[in-house]
Amino acid sequence: MPQPFHLSYFLQGSSVHAWGAPFIGTIGQDWKSASFFRELAQNLERACFDYLLIEDSIYVGENWQGKRDIFLKNGLCIPRQEPSVVATLLAASTTRLGIVPTLSTFAYHPYLTARITGSIDQISNGRAGWNMVTGSSDLAAQNFGMDAMPEHDLRYEMAEEYVEIVKRLWNSWEPDAQVGGLTAGEETGVLFDPDKVHTIDYTGEYYASRGPLNSGPTVQHPPVIAQAGGSKPGMAFAARHADTIVAAPNSPEAMRDYRTEIRRQMVANGRDPNHCKVLFLASPIVAETEEQAQYLLEQRRVSAEKNIDLRLARLGWHTNIDFSDFDLDQPVGELTTNGHQSSLRNFLMRAGKSTLREAVIDNSVKGYGVNLVGTPETVACQMAEAMETAGGDGFLIELGDLSRRSLATLTDGLVPALQRKGLMRRRYEFEHLRDNLLSF
Repeated sequence: MPQPFHLSYFLQGSSVHAWGAPFIGTIGQDWKSASFFRELAQNLERACFDYLLIEDSIYVGENWQGKRDIFLKNGLCIPRQEPSVVATLLAASTTRLGIVPTLSTFAYHPYLTARITGSIDQISNGRAGWNMVTGSSDLAAQNFGMDAMPEHDLRYEMAEEYVEIVKRLWNSWEPDAQVGGLTAGEETGVLFDPDKVHTIDYTGEYYASRGPLNSGPTVQHPPVIAQAGGSKPGMAFAARHADTIVAAPNSPEAMRDYRTEIRRQMVANGRDPNHCKVLFLASPIVAETEEQAQYLLEQRRVSAEKNIDLRLARLGWHTNIDFSDFDLDQPVGELTTNGHQSSLRNFLMRAGKSTLREAVIDNSVKGYGVNLVGTPETVACQMAEAMETAGGDGFLIELGDLSRRSLATLTDGLVPALQRKGLMRRRYEFEHLRDNLLSF
């Protein structure tokens, strides 16, 4: 029997790929529409996706000619709405789909992160997660009164304290702390047992919190932690703390190597590697015929060639590098950043000796990781082959041209093809996100 794998969805804010798209219901048109995002979550749930991860950034890009113009005029990486608000809306609109907002360590105090995610876990009956990011942009840091972001490796050192506080706060309520309002406790007149609610009294070098949470016990005890561990410190952090990891290696073989290493590190940390699911980013093109799929792929190339400035601005937004003064027809060369190191490393690995123009076009066409292009049946086979090479655990799907039409190619085209091959669940086995992640 084939080994099934997990599918989740990566919801970015408005995307330049969708801006001006001719389809009814695109994120470029409907980014303020509650109904559009409810429909998105409900359709993903109908297709039995594990979770929806809400990406976030807390600044307006200026990584092109030192100005905001290209980002604002083209809806590039903006707007980004508060993820905890969107997460609450989506949790109330679904019953099984996991909801995982991004809450960054520099923008939210750990007490607030623990409280927000714990509250979402309660109102969703155990479907909440927290996508832990340390942040990377000095522009974002300046929105919160800092001059710049701490150095990359220091951010992960600080995050160790941060996640320790969050975990302790989640655990500051024992699972059976509530005794009143239940059959066995109604006669006592006591709602919570004081002996089962604890302060944490944590004082570290970077963060401190007394506790306990005032929002009460979580349902999953604790909620799921997601993390994109690409750099060496990021991988080490994910191996210690993550329940699901987002990764973007450039090939099935690189996916295998990444998963093997992260599982090795989990074992070294005394963790069962099967308790963490590694999902690889992918941006599939699914169409009714192979010819249509190849046409859409070619349109990616045409769009990238016509909008090279936008593609470079977006790359600069990820990497904290302003490419506006670079020579497009010279090799990319060596670059360093205090921003998203894995994004830059993956770009440079793909680029090789190519010119910057060739590299950014190729990067735009291929998208994340493995190339998935074709009919539902073809793409299902491509995904199965990639998973067989990588060894598991699944994919985190992103549609750059998110619309009702493109979403249907996943939920009503690709997913049924995967289900027919026994590669994806046909129903949720459990109510809680963690349990569904661990079901296979």
